[in-house]
Amino acid sequence: MEKRLKTILSSVQPLDETLLSKAQARLDSLTKPLGSLGQLEEIAKRYVAIVQNSMPKISRKLIYTFAGDHGIVAAGVSAYPKEVTAQMVYNFLRGGAGINVLGGHVGAEVIIIDIGVDHDFAPAAGIFLRKVARGTQNMLQKPAMTREQALKSIAVGLEMADHAQEQKADLVGTGEMGIGNTTSSSAILACLTGLPVKQVTHRGTGIDEAALIKKVETIERALALHHPDPHDPLDVLAKVGGFEIGGIAGLIIGCAAHRIPVVVDGFISTAGAMIAVALNSRVKDYLFAAHQSVEVGHRFMWEYIGQKPILNLSMRLGEGTGAALAMSIVEAAVKVLNEMATFNEAGVSEKEK
Repeated sequence: MEKRLKTILSSVQPLDETLLSKAQARLDSLTKPLGSLGQLEEIAKRYVAIVQNSMPKISRKLIYTFAGDHGIVAAGVSAYPKEVTAQMVYNFLRGGAGINVLGGHVGAEVIIIDIGVDHDFAPAAGIFLRKVARGTQNMLQKPAMTREQALKSIAVGLEMADHAQEQKADLVGTGEMGIGNTTSSSAILACLTGLPVKQVTHRGTGIDEAALIKKVETIERALALHHPDPHDPLDVLAKVGGFEIGGIAGLIIGCAAHRIPVVVDGFISTAGAMIAVALNSRVKDYLFAAHQSVEVGHRFMWEYIGQKPILNLSMRLGEGTGAALAMSIVEAAVKVLNEMATFNEAGVSEKEK
């Protein structure tokens, strides 16, 4: 699997500067002052370069929400018990969660992947059963997973990228569910950036001050115990990560290889994006930063990746909710490119030189 992953990573190409320039030229010809649509213009031209189509349209939108449990929950780092992961998956399947509402609002199909929930789900519409294991290990005692399991989690994400291609998706969003996963995400962030754990760790599901202190100490102990190598993203994922984080990394890598734009959701999804970008920096150009979470470490993640968040709505739900909302902005940017009239078409005088 590691050899296959390297092959896929090497297939990710730089964006075509000619396409970027062509898209910018069209944007500059539209009936507006130069640059007046700000970040929408950057989104539109990068979308063009990703899909290699100068007049693209977005019709098919898919959100992949990966669910997995975390052994570190036993250390008391979450305000909720781990049983909530499975309970929320059932809520997703019934259509009662935030991601169902917001996905429906923007016309995106929500697909659930059981990549590591400590519960056996019956086959059902809308869920892929791809369990790597029934949750990760408690990283205070042993690595969260083996390297082989880390690779398997990425492979599940690559499979979902293939699914997106088969479904002719024009835009993909990431999502997750997993009690305890902000702990793993903070650990990944601290390891890959070298920032102090305390600086990048926040309240997750809403823990109190005492629990936050414990959470920081827990991450520091896990990092000291396992010494994940920041120059080996697979080692970081294996020692302190989560199956859903690996799945998201694989989805992003696979979509980049297929030239499918990906809207990356919140703190946990962005931890997956960090792993993907650490494996190949070219991947960053194929993703859009949905939003900036209230999790204090999230801005450091986007700085590491080098993308600017589209929204800042003080959200911290996950599931793909921020990605769903940002997908509508990406779609709006593409519509501006396609549907706005040029100065010539509208018979409007351009700015005097």
